[in-house]
Amino acid sequence: MLSKCHYDIFLVLAVFLLLISKLKLKKRFTMSKDQYTKEDELNDAIKNAEFKQEEKKPNGNEEENTEETVKDEEGKPSSEDLLQAEKDKYLRLFAEFENYKKRTSRERIELFKTANQELMTVLLPILDDFERALTHIEDDKEAEELRKGVLLIYQKLLKTLEQKGLSAIEVNQGDVFNADTHEAITQIPAPSDDLKGKIIDCVEKGYKLGDKIIRHPKVVVGQA
Repeated sequence: MLSKCHYDIFLVLAVFLLLISKLKLKKRFTMSKDQYTKEDELNDAIKNAEFKQEEKKPNGNEEENTEETVKDEEGKPSSEDLLQAEKDKYLRLFAEFENYKKRTSRERIELFKTANQELMTVLLPILDDFERALTHIEDDKEAEELRKGVLLIYQKLLKTLEQKGLSAIEVNQGDVFNADTHEAITQIPAPSDDLKGKIIDCVEKGYKLGDKIIRHPKVVVGQA
């Protein structure tokens, strides 16, 4: 059996070891607590920094709205531009209206000049008949009084038509044939070299109403 002295020594050692164990556990617990606290503080600091950065960063929609506002302000024309555009529009409209007035006036004048074209065209064969009658009775000495009466009527009718804008197209032998003015009804051998490709005879007179040809003169052309 252990003596009382040995028992006391053993008891003291046990108490000492127990105290050492408690001190070690407390120190470990204190270190863990300090470490946890520092980690939490670090994490909190990182989170706070990120939160502040997000607050400073503008929202995507706000950026888009800002950009759209800037674009709208840049694309919106100024008052001077709007005024200039209205002036240009007014000038174009005024120029178009002036052109319209000139065109309608010219068309009206042409209409007045050629308003009687259908009537004139119908009366042309009557003028041809008067000319044929005058040519026929010119050689008859006994029909001198008749010729004077027919000539008087013909001249009066021709003068009235001329007052309405009718005029005869003058055609002479040897004139150069113009397809825009003359109407060739036939070609015959030219009696001379200087009449080749030129007008030899006029079969039917042509007339103009104002500046418009209402009947082309019918001519005979010499073969080249």
